[in-house]
Amino acid sequence: MPFGRSWDDWIADYGKSHRHPVNRLTHTFGIPMIAVSIPLGVASIWLPVLRGWALALFGVGWALQFLGHAVEGKPPEFFKDWRYLFVGLRWWAAKVSGKA
Repeated sequence: MPFGRSWDDWIADYGKSHRHPVNRLTHTFGIPMIAVSIPLGVASIWLPVLRGWALALFGVGWALQFLGHAVEGKPPEFFKDWRYLFVGLRWWAAKVSGKA
């Protein structure tokens, strides 16, 4: 159990501020873009040609997150609790597998 709660509890709570279809759509693309940008950013230390891709994916991914929350009318969960930064990817995996 991460952070004293089950993943199911974290994901269910996260889902409460991700109900609007536009927000869900922006997160469907934004979360994996951010996730891919992180290892690309690390790899760009040795392969500078990847730096632009990493920055673009990271920036566009976050822009999509905030756009979705603007449409939803609710702030991102991590504004309330930083641990939700680790829940987003799990929520995304549950969503694409039909469990969220």
